[in-house]
Amino acid sequence: MLKRKKIREQGKLSFSKYFKNLKEGDRVAIVRELSLEGSFPRTIQGRTGIIEGKRGNSYIVNLRMIGKEKKFIVHPIHLKRLE
Repeated sequence: MLKRKKIREQGKLSFSKYFKNLKEGDRVAIVRELSLEGSFPRTIQGRTGIIEGKRGNSYIVNLRMIGKEKKFIVHPIHLKRLE
């Protein structure tokens, strides 16, 4: 579980992280942004999933957990695109 940021990542958040454009079908990793307050489910930290769509400013991410498909609505600041 992440508890602190690396030195180069500390400071203000960049706008490019807030307004990240992701497409349906992109593979993403879920990485909690530590500088934002609020609760974040521990069970999805570090998991990878596929984007199914968009809801408002957030994305619907499909995760496979314990043999089941689950959908989470996650803000793009917590998503990292995988190649």
